Amino acid sequence: MSDFRTVPGFDEAWRPPVDLRRRTPKAVLTKGTPSQALDVRARLARVAGRAPEVMVKVTGRTRDAAHLRAHLEYISRNGQLEMEDRDGNRVVDRGEVRDLADDWAAAALMDARRRANTPMSLSVVLSMPAGTDAIVLRDAARQFAGEVFGERFDYAFALHTDADHPHVHIAVRALGDDGARLNPKKADLEAWRQAFAQALRDRGIAAEATPRRARGVTLKAERTPVRKLRERREKGVGSASRVYAGAVRDAANAAFLGDMTARPWELATLARQKRVRALYLAQARILMTSPFASDQALGRAVEAFVQGMPAPDSQRLALARQLRAANEQARQRDREPGPGRSR
Repeated sequence: MSDFRTVPGFDEAWRPPVDLRRRTPKAVLTKGTPSQALDVRARLARVAGRAPEVMVKVTGRTRDAAHLRAHLEYISRNGQLEMEDRDGNRVVDRGEVRDLADDWAAAALMDARRRANTPMSLSVVLSMPAGTDAIVLRDAARQFAGEVFGERFDYAFALHTDADHPHVHIAVRALGDDGARLNPKKADLEAWRQAFAQALRDRGIAAEATPRRARGVTLKAERTPVRKLRERREKGVGSASRVYAGAVRDAANAAFLGDMTARPWELATLARQKRVRALYLAQARILMTSPFASDQALGRAVEAFVQGMPAPDSQRLALARQLRAANEQARQRDREPGPGRSR
């Protein structure tokens, strides 16, 4: 086996956006946190091979008994989909779903510290790209939920296969057995991604959980509330959010007024991407000087991975391109002859 060496500072390319060491003493996750002894070579091979990335997302919180029941009915499709709790018991019909909701709500209401808006449960979604084996995904979700929540928090989960990609909904009771409340921070969410990816790898799926910058992705995903407001506005309902309206104004200035001056955050993104890509290429050079064919092949794969990374981008410039394209399409339609028009 080769004596695998890494370029100094290489872990910066994969460093998560939060420090996993700075978590509260009562951290949510008690198992599954990645160790310092992580196999760098294996992970580099997965990243260079573009292994599918896991998605772990807190999608909401229920704050009263009716909302809790409605959410459990939603993820079980009114009892038509089987749910499973932390003890492995099956929740198989609408009556059992309602009983579970009533039990959780009663426990929450008995808590003397509870306020009117204190969450009764958290909604967590685990998903993988289309083509992932749904049964393996469900089994990995079972392992994940047991490691992350099982010792302290009750939960129930259900597999959904009615979308273009399989995903698992987990409803977690917010009040723990020890009286602690479930309130995950960014570091917890990052650790959850790592734990879920490991559960999938334990079952033969080469899943990864890297930050966006490690893959050359610089555009942040649109936040769910902003996306919903934008979609409503596009349908003619309501008004655009202040965040989205401001983003469109900045993009319009770039698209039509020539305001292409890079913003401080865009310059920071470019510098960060330059550093990440330089680290990958330096690591590739080390690998390609190895006497081992496997290391040389990995070095070439890493080099190709960097060459295939998307160009750094920003929301402002991406929106500017969309606005220019939409404007050009409108001008093209105006130039085309229509009914009653002469060429």
